[in-house]
Amino acid sequence: MRLHEIVFNDSQPVDGYGPGFFRVGGKVIEGAVLVLPTGVTNWGGMDDTAPLIAAKDDLDILFIGTGADIAHLPEGFREQMEEVGLAAEAMSSPSACRTFNILLSEGRRVGLAMLPV
Repeated sequence: MRLHEIVFNDSQPVDGYGPGFFRVGGKVIEGAVLVLPTGVTNWGGMDDTAPLIAAKDDLDILFIGTGADIAHLPEGFREQMEEVGLAAEAMSSPSACRTFNILLSEGRRVGLAMLPV
């Protein structure tokens, strides 16, 4: 089997996570995190939709990590994403990290908003 090194270019992959934190691009961030093409920042959670909406033209899909377990997106959040035409896919935060990293390594236009596990 031939192994290929994954190259992320200037993008910031999720390196790890644990109780209450994420490690993105080698930097540990406490609490909820937003990973967009413009950078990595803390995220205010499901009520903090402004940075997601601002990034909509730079994304084909936004993965929403809902914590340790998968959960439905709040109706108001989902409606706001649909209103601006941003595809938001909810999954557990560990699954969202893995899926984000795979698509990021393919050069896809992805974003990630995660609640801690």
